[in-house]
Amino acid sequence: MFLFDAHLDLSMNAMEWNRDLRLPVHAIRERERGMTDKPDRARGTVSLPALREGNIGIVVATQIGRYVAPDSALSGWHSPEQAWAQTQGQLQWYRAMEEAGEMVQIRTLAELEHHLLVWNNGEPNEHKAIGYILSLEGADSLVTIDHLHRAHAYGLRAVGPGHYGPGRYANGTNASGHLNDMGKALLQEMQQLNIILDATHLCDEAFWDAMELFDGSIWASHNHCRSLVNHNRQFSDEMIRALIQKKAVIGAAMDAWMIVPGWQKGISDPRQMNCGLEQVIDHMDHICQIAGNTLHVGIGTDLDGAYGTEQCPYDIDTIADLQQMTGLLMKRGYTQSDCENIMHGNWLRLLRQAWK
Repeated sequence: MFLFDAHLDLSMNAMEWNRDLRLPVHAIRERERGMTDKPDRARGTVSLPALREGNIGIVVATQIGRYVAPDSALSGWHSPEQAWAQTQGQLQWYRAMEEAGEMVQIRTLAELEHHLLVWNNGEPNEHKAIGYILSLEGADSLVTIDHLHRAHAYGLRAVGPGHYGPGRYANGTNASGHLNDMGKALLQEMQQLNIILDATHLCDEAFWDAMELFDGSIWASHNHCRSLVNHNRQFSDEMIRALIQKKAVIGAAMDAWMIVPGWQKGISDPRQMNCGLEQVIDHMDHICQIAGNTLHVGIGTDLDGAYGTEQCPYDIDTIADLQQMTGLLMKRGYTQSDCENIMHGNWLRLLRQAWK
């Protein structure tokens, strides 16, 4: 089945992890064997060939450059200008992949429909370009609102205002506080430019501010349910209902600490913690039960988002293994139509409505 993944940090992996994503996953792992600078070395799951193998023809691909204050324990850049420059380097990697015929940017409805025709023409995927929609994870790198206009001009189509900790526009995971004036102005300008709001990572106060202030298209690219794993990174049932009312889609992530309770980073093991795709589907099913349908759930894996097989479902070796999800969903009573909604249809419907 055709699959749409709404959150992959491809350029971060290419530029900061120095991974040649044109290679098969196992070739990248072999190249990293013995490296110890990052905990996920030789454990990555994502590459462009693996996306093709998994029939994952469209991804939401990120830029990310977080600003952090000098006394912050978080990793990041010490000025917005540095963070902006980091995202521009990431942009150039996407451009290089386009020039090499590996990827193609999708910015409009016409480009989306054309790409779907190419990917569903019955020919082998081996030489097909991966379609990508450009997203910004955390808005810190937008030095000014004018930089949002510059980014929209080069194809930015979704923005998550916050990430981890305090942000210049919005506070994110493990932080608290309402949107500041810059954040409110950002949302207003995003709405004018028809940029999708990614509600992922917003702290509770900023989330509710955004729900009140933003009347454009909304998605949550990679998120789970607080009632199953109690952490502020997750959505409460009340938040899920608000997103459903806004016609949003919530993408299921593959980061183990979000999937099962009690996960200890660097210590827990996916199989010992019974963290598999079935447990991911538990979160998806919870959202479907709240909605009363399958129209608000998708996939936004965040695979290789600074973790690898040591911290993702035990039944994923590479991202191509996402194709198992259709069978697992059907075993739970989900229909073929339900699976099509979840695997790609809901994201496509949201984009068609946003870009019409």
